[in-house]
Amino acid sequence: MISVRKSEDRGFADHGWLKSFHTFSFADYFDPARMGFGRLRVINEDRIAPGTGFGTHGHCDMEILSVVLEGALAHCDSLGHAGVIRPGEVQVMSAGRGVRHSETNGAPGEVTHFLQIWLLPSETGIEPGYAQLAVDPARKRGRLALVAAPEAREGTLRWHADARLHAGCFDGMESATLALDEGRLGCVHVARGSVEINGQRLRAGDAAMLRDEPRIELCAGKGAEVLVFDLAS
Repeated sequence: MISVRKSEDRGFADHGWLKSFHTFSFADYFDPARMGFGRLRVINEDRIAPGTGFGTHGHCDMEILSVVLEGALAHCDSLGHAGVIRPGEVQVMSAGRGVRHSETNGAPGEVTHFLQIWLLPSETGIEPGYAQLAVDPARKRGRLALVAAPEAREGTLRWHADARLHAGCFDGMESATLALDEGRLGCVHVARGSVEINGQRLRAGDAAMLRDEPRIELCAGKGAEVLVFDLAS
């Protein structure tokens, strides 16, 4: 079974400095039918105006992923990490038993466009952590590259969620398939362009949630950039 969440049906908040679309319930946007999917709790598509951002605030017991699409995101946290995340880079912060951080626009004069994704951890109260990864564009060209997983692998971020994240870019005849073990869930978020997922055309901002499907098949991309999650239910 495949359920498609269209871009135009998402929740939306306009705070002036921040414009944010919510795939699932978040902050003032509440839909009891959209409280997450498997271990996924939040997929927000954010645009932050120049010179602004999220001030220092706290989180606990959540795996937080940031994927920058345009501009740059400046990060600072209570663990002593500070840096800038640029397009093609991803960040994972394990909030664990507690961390405070800020995320601000790091691109003077430009809007920063990024995805903020939260996943429920497999265990609570762990030591908080932070990691950042630049993903080689060649790894994603016409294929699905593993970006984050519960186990440590070279070229992959480790997080504490029962989920694996793949990223891919597809045009024309390029295609890829990801098998899903029995009982696993799949979620595809289209960050740019359009692509067919199991025969259904999705466009930027759309998401497909797959349950009781043996595989995820992607093809017929048009400037498509996608995030693909293999999730525990």
